[in-house]
Amino acid sequence: MKKIAIFLVLLLPMLNFSQEIDTEENNTIFKEFLNNLSGNLESNAQWYTNDAVLGDFEDPNPDFELRDEHVRVNSYLRLDYSFLDNFTVGLQVESYEPLPLINYYPEYNDTQIATYYANYRNKTLDVTAGYFYEQFGSGLLLRAFEERQLGLNTALRGGRIKYNPTEYLDVTALYGQQRVAFDVSESDIFGFYTNFDFAKAFEIKGFSRLNLGLSYVGKKEDFTPPVDEFDPTNEFDTTDFPEMINSYSARLDVDFGNVYFKTEYALKGEDVSYIPPALPGTGIIEGKYFDGNALLFTAGYSKKGLGVSNTFRRMENMIFTAEREAKNISSTEFQFNMQNVNYLPTLTKQQDYSLANIYIYNTQPGLFLQNFGGQAGEIGNTLDVFYNFKKGSLLGGKYGTKFTMNFSYWALLEAEFDQAESTYEAEFLKFGKRLNRDINFEVRKRFSKNWSSIFTYVNTIVDKGVALGGNLGTDGDIKSQVAIADVTHKLGNGKSIRIEAQHLWTKDDKKNWAGGTLEYVASRKLAFYVTDIYNYGNDIEEDQNHYYNIGGSFTKGATRVALNYGRQRGGLLCVGGVCRFVPENTGLTLNLSTSF
Repeated sequence: MKKIAIFLVLLLPMLNFSQEIDTEENNTIFKEFLNNLSGNLESNAQWYTNDAVLGDFEDPNPDFELRDEHVRVNSYLRLDYSFLDNFTVGLQVESYEPLPLINYYPEYNDTQIATYYANYRNKTLDVTAGYFYEQFGSGLLLRAFEERQLGLNTALRGGRIKYNPTEYLDVTALYGQQRVAFDVSESDIFGFYTNFDFAKAFEIKGFSRLNLGLSYVGKKEDFTPPVDEFDPTNEFDTTDFPEMINSYSARLDVDFGNVYFKTEYALKGEDVSYIPPALPGTGIIEGKYFDGNALLFTAGYSKKGLGVSNTFRRMENMIFTAEREAKNISSTEFQFNMQNVNYLPTLTKQQDYSLANIYIYNTQPGLFLQNFGGQAGEIGNTLDVFYNFKKGSLLGGKYGTKFTMNFSYWALLEAEFDQAESTYEAEFLKFGKRLNRDINFEVRKRFSKNWSSIFTYVNTIVDKGVALGGNLGTDGDIKSQVAIADVTHKLGNGKSIRIEAQHLWTKDDKKNWAGGTLEYVASRKLAFYVTDIYNYGNDIEEDQNHYYNIGGSFTKGATRVALNYGRQRGGLLCVGGVCRFVPENTGLTLNLSTSF
């Protein structure tokens, strides 16, 4: 009844208005109400089926009482209402019934008003009370955001003030508690951000942008850890735990026109460190507190037809969570990427094709002193080159050719560990054991008015512990190559057909894969597809599985409905550089989204 009541509360105002539009005045009021109301609805439903090859369906989370519930629906309704020129109020209702889709955080198991806010905004002032999203700089210290595909929503509940007295100065101050499912964390987060554009303020010639930014993020937590994380007598003194963690960052963003660079350096305050599970003395390391730091530097050059961008990042002990327990890799929160205050995405090329997403890298920012020799963080670099061969040139042809190259290299941060004393010392710019190296080439070529293509080649070396889960640097690497050809033929009147072929070569893990997709666009509204990837090279014959999908979508205006049936390959799922492991499953999926 509670869940039905929530939706009735949302709908009753509209129903009341619709019953009162007998007069011209009421009709005008109702139209004005609708003009000021906006929102969107998204629903993702899946019917998980038993599979003769993959086995009978069972939710991998043992915490659920209804693990054998085959039908699950995740739904999101967002409403925003604007009034009096400067005011906006809104809320988001979320429903996970009877349980969330598999491998979502288990506390998503109800229908509730998940977020709400009130906002006032004019030309210089922006004030929000309730839930809000925010990012300071590149997110090294703070990013509150939503990513529904991963089940992440790290909105802050509290208050935020943004002040822009001039076009070259902006200031943000905030306080909040981070959202955790339908609750909030047991900690307080404080933040301050300012950005000053010297180029605009002093009309400096030769600079498109010359920005200096400063940030502060503080987290206050009254923390008493479980008894079993210390000695059984519970004699450990927790009074010296750092209640307040103060973190700072500075940013410089310079743009000369064709040449640009930006850098950010962050210092994270001292906090506890955990011993991973399955090792002696699992739990918090007694009496030891460690700070963290990160350096991000990007430089690039661009002009018509050419772009070069290089990003370097070094991170040491940069896991920053709303509650300390979420740093423990055995906790549910850690496994589902919950309670991360900062944003540390994987800085490798984001792949669009299924086989190119099998052996991928996942960022490693944490400090683990007792983890098979120790781990202090990561250091690495990614380079992107874009070049357009001109129309009429030898390689450009009649329609031109677009070429893209990406190179990434990531390694453990070189450090020396004294595991007996639970201490370490890290080198600042020295690379340790390699975790990932990948090279990507992509060529986009149009052959005629109706024929176009994309050719991709990926060469990757990734640590098995990263790609498959487990300890880093102990089980060797996976070396793989992927070749992809994607051809589209336009048939006219909005119709087209697309054929995609993929192949992955590797002598490691499950060996070779082949894949393909056939997509038919019947109109600008209707499309169908069938796709399959096949692990034909697996040494275990009964595990040479097909992961097929067949489906289609219908789009009209702002509404889209998609339906598909097939198998999901297990492994790392990455969205926007944030990754988590998902299990294999088979089922029928229905997606609905609309906005108004």
